[in-house]
Amino acid sequence: MQSFELLSQKFALHFDKRHFPEQPSSLYDPNEYFLKLGGKRIRPVLCLMGNELFDDIKEDAWFLGTAIELFHNFTLIHDDIMDKAPLRRGMETVHSKYGDSTALLAGDVMLVTAYEELNKIGVEQLKPILTLFNRTAKEVCEGQQLDMDFEKMDNVNMEAYINMITLKTSVALAASLQTGAILGGAGERNQHLLYDFGKKLGIAFQVQDDYLDAFGDPDKFGKQVGGDILSNKKTFLLLHALETATATQQKELKELLLVNSDDKIEKVLQIFRDCKVDEWALQLKNKYLDEAFNHLEDIAVLSKRKEPLKELAHFLIKREH
Repeated sequence: MQSFELLSQKFALHFDKRHFPEQPSSLYDPNEYFLKLGGKRIRPVLCLMGNELFDDIKEDAWFLGTAIELFHNFTLIHDDIMDKAPLRRGMETVHSKYGDSTALLAGDVMLVTAYEELNKIGVEQLKPILTLFNRTAKEVCEGQQLDMDFEKMDNVNMEAYINMITLKTSVALAASLQTGAILGGAGERNQHLLYDFGKKLGIAFQVQDDYLDAFGDPDKFGKQVGGDILSNKKTFLLLHALETATATQQKELKELLLVNSDDKIEKVLQIFRDCKVDEWALQLKNKYLDEAFNHLEDIAVLSKRKEPLKELAHFLIKREH
């Protein structure tokens, strides 16, 4: 069994090549530029790990991993257009550098190229993989739309938010694992347990991300603490604070959301602490992490085969009490 780090290196060697034709360069060069910005490549490596949990890595897993990574980058190009984001990984986004119209087309052709990679998979396993891939692609779009809808809504409940996060983020991690498991010859029960492991891990990761944005060390977190607060983003923390705050705290919190004063972050964080949102968020993260590990434990393969996935989960999610 290979570690996430080793498989990441192997996937990078496989993936870091030109994926698009030379001409027309005005269409294809923007995609080559975007792919060279790098990224963690978590999803394709999860696909390889899902395969190796059950059997030696098949050649088709490399095609599948490439399709998953191209699809992910397609969503990022279009997300950046929707968010009007000027930077991605510290570099200009495709729409900033080449214009919105080219970015739309570049994203579209990135998606088509992902399907060309899928088409290289052996015919016996292509149908279940394609079915799951397409379902996941639709769910990611649903999650993105819900996220945009929530920005315009005053009240979003926790259940709706968790559903949005699941669709926008978690299902892609889960499906990457399950499609790899299909190639590894896993039975349906094991496939679904691995999917649920990925889904719960994704939610735990989002809880942690929301928590770190508010309470993290900016030197370790790598970005300014309080960004979500400044942009009035609906997060696990904000929703829980609105649900548990006193009438006075709720009034103050809603007033703070209407302004961008110098002390906004500090005042919102104080309300969060008074409502014990920080403690609650850590408990929630650990709850989803425990559920993820329970699903992994129930998969009917030797424990030692699960070690790389356990290590990855611990690496992604820092357990805190």
